[in-house]
Amino acid sequence: MNVSILLLTLNEEENLPGCLDAVSWCDDIVVLDSFSSDGTVDIARSRSAKVLQRRFDNFANQRNYALETVEFKHRWIFHLDADEIFTPELHDEMAQAVRDERFQAYRVPSKTMFQGRWLRYSGMYPTYQVRLARHPGFRFRQVGHGQKEDIDPHRIGTLRNPYLHYSFSKGMSEWFEKHNRYSTQEAEESLRQIESRDVDWKGVFSKDPARRRYALREISCRLPLRPLFRFVYMFFARLGFLDGLAGFRYCCLLAVYEFMIEIKVREIREARLKRIRS
Repeated sequence: MNVSILLLTLNEEENLPGCLDAVSWCDDIVVLDSFSSDGTVDIARSRSAKVLQRRFDNFANQRNYALETVEFKHRWIFHLDADEIFTPELHDEMAQAVRDERFQAYRVPSKTMFQGRWLRYSGMYPTYQVRLARHPGFRFRQVGHGQKEDIDPHRIGTLRNPYLHYSFSKGMSEWFEKHNRYSTQEAEESLRQIESRDVDWKGVFSKDPARRRYALREISCRLPLRPLFRFVYMFFARLGFLDGLAGFRYCCLLAVYEFMIEIKVREIREARLKRIRS
């Protein structure tokens, strides 16, 4: 298939073999590594992947660096992480999609996997991210801890088949360490949105799932009791209780993450006030 893979890594020797096995159909895999200290680079090279390294600052800059630096073999590039697994169904749908010249990029759903099962309800399925894009002419911009596509929404299509996301594959300690970093970035982005006073109210009713998602995010960051609201929304409104004990635990974890963001928003505000007073 005429699609290249861009894969971001940092100490992914546990996840990388399975991830690469799932994209064995690809003849142009590029691994952008953030100077891993384990066997990640050796594994990538043993599977004939091209490897380059860059110190990580954020996801958007990392992906954009690769787009600007690497000579990819194919026009279409799928952006993947090492804890994500490509499915045969997604492969087949993508093979058809890249023949359509109407779109510059495609948003793709993912299935959140936790404690050996797919979180169909509490995992907020389907949640979309733009992962497949035609190069050149496509870039990302950083929003919170993640990236958002910088492209006209009308040029974005939608794939229906998902990839699998094993975000807990390295254990709970690693998840908390990672989300401690993420919560700082999300707190800064939440405060920026609150201070901007701009809310995309029309976006709440948009047919574009990405626009709708960010509009709801702009509203949620202004709500009181955000951690409680997050839990109630995921566990009850989105039927997370149907995912059983795994769903309950996942909803609790996301409520804790929301609480971390809320506390850090307050911390940033207090630090600003101290600087002003001094």
